[in-house]
Amino acid sequence: MREIILISFLGPDQPNQFTRLMQVLSVHSLQILDVGQAVIHNQLTLGIVVASDDETATALAMKEILILAHDIGLTVRFKPISSAEYDQWVSEGGRTRYIVTALAPELTASHLQAVTKIVSNQGFNIETVTRLSGRPALELEQDAPQRACVQFGLSGQMLDAQAMRAACLSLSGELNIDVAVQEDNAYRRNRRLVCFDMDSTLIEQEVIDELALEAGVGEQVAEITERAMQGELDFQQSFRARVALLKGLDAAVLPKIAERLTVTEGAERLISTLKALGYRTAILSGGFQYFAEYLQGKLGIDEVHANILDVENGFVTGEVKGAIVDGARKAELLRDLAQCMGISLEQTIAVGDGANDLPMLSIAGLGVAFRAKPLVRQNANQAISSVGLDGVLYLLGVHDKDLSRA
Repeated sequence: MREIILISFLGPDQPNQFTRLMQVLSVHSLQILDVGQAVIHNQLTLGIVVASDDETATALAMKEILILAHDIGLTVRFKPISSAEYDQWVSEGGRTRYIVTALAPELTASHLQAVTKIVSNQGFNIETVTRLSGRPALELEQDAPQRACVQFGLSGQMLDAQAMRAACLSLSGELNIDVAVQEDNAYRRNRRLVCFDMDSTLIEQEVIDELALEAGVGEQVAEITERAMQGELDFQQSFRARVALLKGLDAAVLPKIAERLTVTEGAERLISTLKALGYRTAILSGGFQYFAEYLQGKLGIDEVHANILDVENGFVTGEVKGAIVDGARKAELLRDLAQCMGISLEQTIAVGDGANDLPMLSIAGLGVAFRAKPLVRQNANQAISSVGLDGVLYLLGVHDKDLSRA
């Protein structure tokens, strides 16, 4: 009669433990059907599912396991598994799996309880829990960026995707925590292209507002900008209206504006890590090419696509050259870049904050609304507001501990 047994170990982690356990199972020719291990603060949790048709071999192996476990300081438990239970487990192997990522400046028990309640309400089972952020010091350095991230691996079928998305958004507003839900498929682990909006995404300012301040039309332009970002105005019309107000501006102020632009928290860390990991990066901006190229040089972005501000005899004419880069154009550029790289849209990532970013966010494999307006947050695949731009790395499954080697 075929026996299937789950062997569970708990205790201090030590060198050679796993090898010695495998040696016992090997000597008695037990088949290994599953194995998993985790170590937290040098405490080991190990599970092994074994099978054998030889009852004598199984009994001898269990006896030796008990002796060995006592010798190396581990508590051990044996649980028989019926063939029906095992067959059920095997049949669930093809079920869709999801990754839920919780991130915030600090994750408390209340945060994690709220996240896992949403998970449970959708009928998911939590199979793995992994901390992606670095080990927190008891006393944080002053001005050091605060970020914490825990990733949950889930099994099961989602009952209501729309309800789960709404619950995550609600939780974000209540507790200053971001919750991302992704299907754990091959595309998630093989993304190759990341496209960024520029204004209020890679940089903290809206460049056209900075230009308007220099031109003395700051209030008029800022009002139009805000309405456009909220999705209240057509981007092309609002953009032309704002640029027209810049007519006569001395182009000599452009370098001065570029130098005072503030790179968004976490942007440099994100871009340098993406480059080290082999990702291609691009700026797709409804802003201006001059400033996009300045940022390209500063951050090491691979390519940029933005609007060209028309200048004649050293002064801004109030017009732009060529077609305007609006939301539709951003999506088109994303498709073109993916095609040139020979990758699918599922392997792309888009990050932005405004309504004109929604077209590219919606077609990218991973669309991230970063510190975005409510309209954008509600319509994007994922949203990050509680931490810096480098929080995107957690959505890719990157561990802080890996960054020193990236």
